[in-house]
Amino acid sequence: MQYIQPRPSSIVAALYTARDLGVDVAILHGPSGCSFKHARLLEEDGLRVITTSLADNEFIFGGQQLLEDVLRYAEKTFSPGRIAVIGTCVSMIIGEDMQAAIDSSGITTPAISVDIHAGFSENIDGVIAALEPAARVGWISEDELARQRHLLAKANEVERLRGAASRKYIEPERGDLKHIAAQALLDCACGGKKGMAIMNAKKETAYMFMDELCALHEAAPDADIIYYANLEDRGLPKVRGDAERIRTEAEKRGLPLSILGSLDEYGALGDDLGRLIREKKPDFLFIVGVPHAVPAEYTEGITVFSITNGPRQVAPLRELGHQHVLVEIDLHPKTLGVRSIVESEFGAVLRSMRCVPS
Repeated sequence: MQYIQPRPSSIVAALYTARDLGVDVAILHGPSGCSFKHARLLEEDGLRVITTSLADNEFIFGGQQLLEDVLRYAEKTFSPGRIAVIGTCVSMIIGEDMQAAIDSSGITTPAISVDIHAGFSENIDGVIAALEPAARVGWISEDELARQRHLLAKANEVERLRGAASRKYIEPERGDLKHIAAQALLDCACGGKKGMAIMNAKKETAYMFMDELCALHEAAPDADIIYYANLEDRGLPKVRGDAERIRTEAEKRGLPLSILGSLDEYGALGDDLGRLIREKKPDFLFIVGVPHAVPAEYTEGITVFSITNGPRQVAPLRELGHQHVLVEIDLHPKTLGVRSIVESEFGAVLRSMRCVPS
């Protein structure tokens, strides 16, 4: 499919993967403005991002010497434990050998080169491009690389079938008004109906999506609701650390939580969650994070409240039959660099309301 709406960049995906691998310094080998917004955001999350700042002269004559200089500067200035050199469209077009620059620079810091550009149709190519050299140098195992390939394919499948990549263009929407949806959710919870609240979130977005489950439990502590979240201890180093912190804090807040899947398995959990829904037979569902991972066949006849952070995901969720669809705008920037649960807009609205039994 030829998309006419902006799609995630494989260069940015490589940067996020470098962060998840425990890289301390990422060097973008390209122009100074390449991926600027995400580079700035990732600095809030502990990844130092610097650039070789290639200009028009290097576009013609190459920038290997510049890269070697920046590698030496990075090692001397920041004393990193790991370095990743991330390619760009410019480095690809001029044919830069980034591994050769690493080898010639004389640095002793463990470093990988990630040959990537923004011309790939899927951003998961950037993830794989970072994971493959990481496996070659022993930062992850071959088994973990195979696992990640499988999970990326499943996440991609979900987006193509039921997500923001399911059509050439999807009009962005803000979803339902939060106070109206919150009242409808509490009417179900406090009216004696049986519910399931599920967080199926992608990586660090769970820091805010978990708040919505906590808020529902605080607003309706005696309601007949069972809570599930994908917080198992699997994945790359940062992903496992995030899951442990969120799980521990949720438990301290008194949330009666069952765990199913990990934070990088959000795209592969749809059928598992669906079978659980069929087994528990709830009257209403509250699904946050990646709610479209659950196929519509499992939610027929159930009142569904779903929350996403993607404005282009609203229309596909409505097509799946979700009656109440909400968006947490700017969720991702608010969850970068945090190490504890962040209050959500919908969570704040829920906490402002009282549960009045019918």
